[in-house]
Amino acid sequence: MLNIDIKVADLRVVRGGTVVIPQLTISVQRGTVTGLLGPSGCGKSTLIRAIVGIQATASGTVTVLGGPAGTPETRRRVGYVTQASSIYPDLTVIQNLRYFASLAGAPDSAIRQTLSDVGLGDKISALVGNLSGGQRTRVSLAATLLADPAVYLLDEPTVGLDPILRRDLWQLFDGLAEDGKTLLVSSHVMDEAGRCDRVLLMREGRILADATPDGLRAQTGHHDLEAAFLSLAEGAAA
Repeated sequence: MLNIDIKVADLRVVRGGTVVIPQLTISVQRGTVTGLLGPSGCGKSTLIRAIVGIQATASGTVTVLGGPAGTPETRRRVGYVTQASSIYPDLTVIQNLRYFASLAGAPDSAIRQTLSDVGLGDKISALVGNLSGGQRTRVSLAATLLADPAVYLLDEPTVGLDPILRRDLWQLFDGLAEDGKTLLVSSHVMDEAGRCDRVLLMREGRILADATPDGLRAQTGHHDLEAAFLSLAEGAAA
């Protein structure tokens, strides 16, 4: 029997009179990396916010780790990395991580290892406000790693990174999943779909496909996953 850590059923989200997510149902299995792939503005961030429990919803249910999304018990076990920086720009990298380590009860020895894991070992004394957007995202990811959550919700964590850093982060994600963590990672870069155990293809607030990368290839007849997505999008529009 599959262990499902995230369940979203019949979710509907309306913002400013606009239906952002009309009706959506998904599940995410424990110990996997699930990619939430789709163009900017398709509703990926809204869905992740609903799973965190900070997005007002019109109807439907969101369950995380067996309980309602957003409860204090759930939030302690969920790590959320937003697109916008969630760290303090007037502190250095090490000062930020020492603060978050104290909140999580993590030892100082874990900080340097975590910085190495996200490729920022040489930025330990840098002021966060002077870092690039991609570097700030990696500091946020490091802070989340220190908390050692059961579920990771990562909103476009690889945007703006060079290919080597992207590869290294995906290897880190795979390692977390092997340790039994559950990851939902959003991206609009379709080649990252091939790095996932399972892929949710999203467009205009709807899930066009929920399958493994090889399943998408078989379903569409396209080896290239971007071509597979285009085929599904065109079919949905027709």
